[in-house]
This record gives sequence, C-alpha cells and structure tokens, in this order.
Amino acid sequence: MAEMRLQKFLARAGVASRRHAEALIAAGHVTVNGAVVTEMGTTVDPSADAVAVDGVPVALPEEGATFMLHKPAGFVTTMSDPQGRPTVAALMADPLAAYPALFPVGRLDADTTGLLLFTTDGELGHGLLHPRRHVDKTYLALVEGRLTDYDLRRLREGLMLDDGPTLPAGARSLVGDEARRAERLIGSDAAASGRRQRHGGKRSRAALAGKSSYVEVRLREGRKRQVRRMLEAVGHPVIALHREAFGPLELGDVPRGEARQLTDAEVAALKELAS
Repeated sequence: MAEMRLQKFLARAGVASRRHAEALIAAGHVTVNGAVVTEMGTTVDPSADAVAVDGVPVALPEEGATFMLHKPAGFVTTMSDPQGRPTVAALMADPLAAYPALFPVGRLDADTTGLLLFTTDGELGHGLLHPRRHVDKTYLALVEGRLTDYDLRRLREGLMLDDGPTLPAGARSLVGDEARRAERLIGSDAAASGRRQRHGGKRSRAALAGKSSYVEVRLREGRKRQVRRMLEAVGHPVIALHREAFGPLELGDVPRGEARQLTDAEVAALKELAS
C-alpha cells in the first residue's frame, strides 16, 4: 500500500477528522513504530508501520464502508448515551458488527427522521461537513400554518438567526401529490414528535385540525437545528421534520429503522463532493 500522510491515515482509520488528527499529532499523542511523532509532514506505510494514539494501536479498516440509515424519531445521533436514551448505534448493530469503525456523518435531532450517513472514512466524513463544501441537504417539514410567498422569499434570500445570517436556502410549498407523498413519509411521525416537544400537544392538535402544511427546504450549510430555527423565524414552527436527501443521495425506499450500504458509484460521488 502506498505511503500517506499521518493525519490522513488517522482520518481514514476513523480516529478523528484530519484537522483533529493534526492536533493529536502536534500534542504528542501519536507514535509511529514506538516513537512519538509531532511533524505534520510525516508519512506512514499502512501495511508496514505501527501507528498508535495514546498507546492504542490504530489500523485502517480492511475494507471501507459507507451506509445510509433511515433514522426514525426518538433516537439520538450518538454511539452511546449516558442518559440511557435510544441511540442510532442500536439501529446500526449489524453493520457495526462488520465495520466497527463506522461513525455518523453529522447529526439529526432526536425528533428528526430520515437520511443519516455512516462511514468508516474519517476524511470523507470531515469533507462532507466542511463549511466550504456547501453540500446540499434536502428536508421535508410539516409546519404550523401555510407559508406565504413572502415567507418563502425570506428563506430563499437568507435571514438573520441568533448566530448570524443564513445562506440562501431552497424553499417551496408542497401541494397535491407532493404533499401527499410528504405526508406518507413523515405524517405518521408528526404526532409522536409533537408529544416529545414542550408544546407538542398544541402542535399535534393543530396538525390534526388541518392547520398545517408541508414545505421542502434545501440547505447548503448545517448549523444546529437550522431548518427548525429558520421556519420558526418566518412564523411557522415545525411539527415534524424529515431529511430526504444528502448531496446526490436520496433515501428512496430504505425502510424506517434500517440501513443499506452505498454502492461504489455513490461513494465516489460523495468523495467528489468532499474533495
């Protein structure tokens, strides 16, 4: 196997993002063949050199793997939870048995459903989430009320949140067949999601009374709870939220709570986005 920079090796091994790997190296946490290495230009041969982080041996996965999970509501995006809440790791038990280095790419809120990526490739995961990449993420939302043309224009032009202005977002109301499809995808999660929120009862009743609508939002950034905050800012709190697509990938017919491994072509498309 060809030599590669040490920080790239650590990222591909799933230890950390490349930037965090550089910090680990600089702080003296990494050894190569028993010697502490702090130089960023160091290269290693994965087939011959022994790399360790804080004394724990690190190796590349025998075979890289990337999966998409159809995340249900009620699961937190973490591999373990000290509060004992259900985690996405439980849903990925079978893939994790084959690929223990799998980790989630970004997060979905506990109440948000839909497409969540897992990969063993730390470099790929870091690249997809890097702010400069602007990878599109498409969401379907059930919201209180109906968005006006003015509301949609505000989302499309970008608006001010408490952590600064957003980039322009794709936004459109869904009607007819598209609304019915959105209802099939997320409508059954709406009441359960609402009950878990502070004002869930009110929001569930609003949905059942027909005082709600579906909207598609496409983001090129990924701040915490951004879709929810943007829709709240234009006066339409979210009742239920579903991520339908990540970059070129669509969730398709993956059953809720299950995962499928990506094809080589799908992984190649993601790597092109992340590079």
